[in-house]
Amino acid sequence: MTEFCDVALPVPLDMVFTYRVPSEITPLIGGRVLVPFRQQRMTGIVVELHDRQPSVKTKSIAKVLDTAPVLDDQLLRLGRWIADYYLAPIGEVFRTMLPLHAEFKRAAAYRITDEGRMALHLAGMSGSSARSRRTPDEQASEFRVLDYLAAQDSNLTEKAAVREQTLRSATHATRSILTGMVRKKWITREDVSNIRDATRTIKIAVLKSAEAKLNNNQRTLIEALAGSGGRVPTDTLQSLDVPRSTLNTLIKRGLVEIIEERIAPSTSRARPRPSPFAFEFTPEQKSALSRLLESVNSRKFSGILMHGVTGSGKTAVYLAGMREVLESGRSAILLVPEIGLTPAVAADLHQTFGDEVAILHSALSDKERAQQWHRIRNGEARMVVGTRSAVFAPVSDLALIIVDEEHDASYKQEETPRYHARDTAVMRAKMANATVVLGSATPSLESYFNATKNKYALVELPDRVEQRRLPEVEIIDMRLEFQETGCEHPISRKLVAEIKERLERKEQVIVLLNRRGYSPVVLCRSCGETLQCRNCAIALTHHKREHKMVCHYCGYVAAVPKACVHCGSEYVYFLGTGSEKLEELLHGMFPQARIARLDRDTVRGHEDFERTLNALDVGELDLVVGTQMIAKGHDIHGVTLVGVVGADSALGLPDFRAAERTFQLLTQVAGRAGRGQSPGKVILQTYFQDHYAVQYAARHDFAGFYEKELRFRSWMHYPPYSALANVLIRSEKLDEALEWSGELGKWFEQTRHEGVRVLGPAAAPILRLKRDYRYHFVLKSPSREKLNSTLRAMLAHAAAQKIPRTQVIVDVDALWLM
Repeated sequence: MTEFCDVALPVPLDMVFTYRVPSEITPLIGGRVLVPFRQQRMTGIVVELHDRQPSVKTKSIAKVLDTAPVLDDQLLRLGRWIADYYLAPIGEVFRTMLPLHAEFKRAAAYRITDEGRMALHLAGMSGSSARSRRTPDEQASEFRVLDYLAAQDSNLTEKAAVREQTLRSATHATRSILTGMVRKKWITREDVSNIRDATRTIKIAVLKSAEAKLNNNQRTLIEALAGSGGRVPTDTLQSLDVPRSTLNTLIKRGLVEIIEERIAPSTSRARPRPSPFAFEFTPEQKSALSRLLESVNSRKFSGILMHGVTGSGKTAVYLAGMREVLESGRSAILLVPEIGLTPAVAADLHQTFGDEVAILHSALSDKERAQQWHRIRNGEARMVVGTRSAVFAPVSDLALIIVDEEHDASYKQEETPRYHARDTAVMRAKMANATVVLGSATPSLESYFNATKNKYALVELPDRVEQRRLPEVEIIDMRLEFQETGCEHPISRKLVAEIKERLERKEQVIVLLNRRGYSPVVLCRSCGETLQCRNCAIALTHHKREHKMVCHYCGYVAAVPKACVHCGSEYVYFLGTGSEKLEELLHGMFPQARIARLDRDTVRGHEDFERTLNALDVGELDLVVGTQMIAKGHDIHGVTLVGVVGADSALGLPDFRAAERTFQLLTQVAGRAGRGQSPGKVILQTYFQDHYAVQYAARHDFAGFYEKELRFRSWMHYPPYSALANVLIRSEKLDEALEWSGELGKWFEQTRHEGVRVLGPAAAPILRLKRDYRYHFVLKSPSREKLNSTLRAMLAHAAAQKIPRTQVIVDVDALWLM
């Protein structure tokens, strides 16, 4: 029997922790254990069992939580690769891989100490017992706590601690009072966190008998049960106009029984689209599917980049490939970039594969995610669809991973561990000898570059299905529009005319403005100052409907100013246009039109998104205004016009990927038009009409854009010609951020790093974010091995200089340099 085990804990430390294994328990590699860590209990993953005696005193495992590993050998290897490649703490990687937080219930318990008994005794001798104190002051609360704990202690044969929830409910003490009493050593606090059953259940009232004498309230409940087949959820009964005690009385009399039933996992309320198998595949689709199945059947790793124009039927090829995988008894994972795409794709999969589909994304509750995870692990669902974390789904016999819209930046996690789901999918497929398909109408330059270098097989779908034409794109120069009209208006005359024409023909319109809120800037015309977030170096955005100013980075909210907060002037000017203002303008221009808005202000959950998309799909809406969430993947056949308002604003950002992002967004949103029988048109408003990203997007010319952008990247040694990392130093204190970045800057200068170019330190483009001042370095190297070696040495130096690990952010393959 092994004496020790190494456990990876979800803490920001690049290490594992050794614990002693008690003789009565048997931990499993890849299984969870409950262990003491500092003053609390934590769950961790066992990564090794051994008999090596540690040099320090070890604590013992408190409890083994699993009878079988929750991470198999393949997922453990994947987790170690992520920790190594992205320089992330291994415990935080494993926490990200396991959506089982709902199964761990954090709890504390208290017991009285000898010092507490003495304090209570002295209070009693002075005639001020806790029971006689009725005033709600802090001292009275403390003695109520001592009195309650002493009474519980004397009543119990085993001196068990009292749970915090029970103690606070009985004594009305606040958490701060309990914390103060712990400091006084009158009571002790113990962590009694433990695992719990996270199965989602519902309580059902079941009618056993109606043959009894009943009063009016009881008869109402019995009739409600009888009229619903004898089974009604208790929540429904409690909504009836009868006292809550009535149901309890019926239960005591044996007339009604309460049972708990497991809630079946929901897939999607999105309206299923016509089956892709109802249409004849084009020759290109057949060729793509044949190439995909050939790779899957080889049972060897293979990477495929599927480059198909918008509307070319990539999703149909995905589903056909997944159907073949399911019929062969194997598993597949389909990744989509946005939660908004998940319902529609899940509806397609549910229509095709029935209950074999599981959904994993962040809009699910913790319990829902845990339930879906267990379905996958138990083999109940072999087809998985979800956002980036679905790449860790515990499927068995993995045959195929598909990354739809592989270029999308939302596949990159912007918090530790900062992994990229696309690259993680490639590595997981490699470890499983599976096939990975990266699909997009606008592939990332890195993926397309890899395909041209034969790292991936390139599969092209150059035409839309059913010989539908790509939409015509007309560019409107907004500089010329201003000269001709003499006023600044977000909607050009041409776009207004085109919208009017489509509405008269009963066709549908999408208008994109990739900016939330009503006005993005509030400016004082007297002193020239803007209203800034108090936590970030960012202007607050005006949200008119909710009558507040909001920071879109940290969530800070302020009142809408009636006067300038800097100089007191009443000349406050709301500058610019967001999606909320655009919606208001369109309502004014087209009062008879049915208009909706899709952005993060109107979409609070996946149900809101599904509701709006379904309404558009069935023709209940004429026009939808939205941010980039309307640009990707949606297949609405009634949309014949897409208007693009200000989507080129990203070209002004200090980011080498600005042109690529603009090209991708313009191409993707243009692809929403003309997907049905009627031809589509795109009105593209821009202040940069001569920019190559705008011109190539208007011509649907990916190859032309790729060649030109690649030339610029090669001159500046940016990806795909170099590996890149962003090192961010942050602190709430400006002096600390300057000192730490200066210290690391000196280290970079004084240490030789062959083959690695270091830019910085420099202030981050957004100097202050979420209260932290931020300075950064950008590292580039043609050798990924040399880059990671330099980053590890830098982290070691930072630790030696006592710079906290949480304040040094290392972002390997960074997508966001702001």
